[in-house]
Amino acid sequence: MSLESWELLSYVVTVIGLPFAIYLFIHEQRKERDNEEQETYQLLSDSYTDFLKLVLENPDLKLRSSGRTEGLTPEQRERMLVLFDILVSLFERAYLLVYEPRMNPQQLRRWNSWEDYMREWCRREDFRDALPGLLSGEDSDFADYIRRLAGEEGAKAAASAKVGKRDGP
Repeated sequence: MSLESWELLSYVVTVIGLPFAIYLFIHEQRKERDNEEQETYQLLSDSYTDFLKLVLENPDLKLRSSGRTEGLTPEQRERMLVLFDILVSLFERAYLLVYEPRMNPQQLRRWNSWEDYMREWCRREDFRDALPGLLSGEDSDFADYIRRLAGEEGAKAAASAKVGKRDGP
């Protein structure tokens, strides 16, 4: 090969090959980050499933019902608070690992499922009542976030109860 051919090939590599290599590198990095995010999400989902198994092992606490569980013994109340504590720790972990102020559509989909879980539990009056004590020592951004959700869900419950009283007999 002549010197001119080598020079032409070096230009081709510089103009085409180098940008292509950079594109491939960025693409692989993005794919790796997506895989890591998916793995994190799966581990958190598995932890939530494990939590729900604990809920099933304690049917007397009626934690899957929508209302407050009344008439609990001190031992039952203690178990409920421990389960709420586990749940808040799991929610905090999800917040710290999954939540971002600016999320792409895939990240937002993953986060919305966690927000749905949080809102579901914040609809429970006994969970909302226990929340201030459960948030002691937790990440302040997470605490603000879940307090806001609890406030919104509490306001919805109050509005619903108010409408129910007006529509009643």
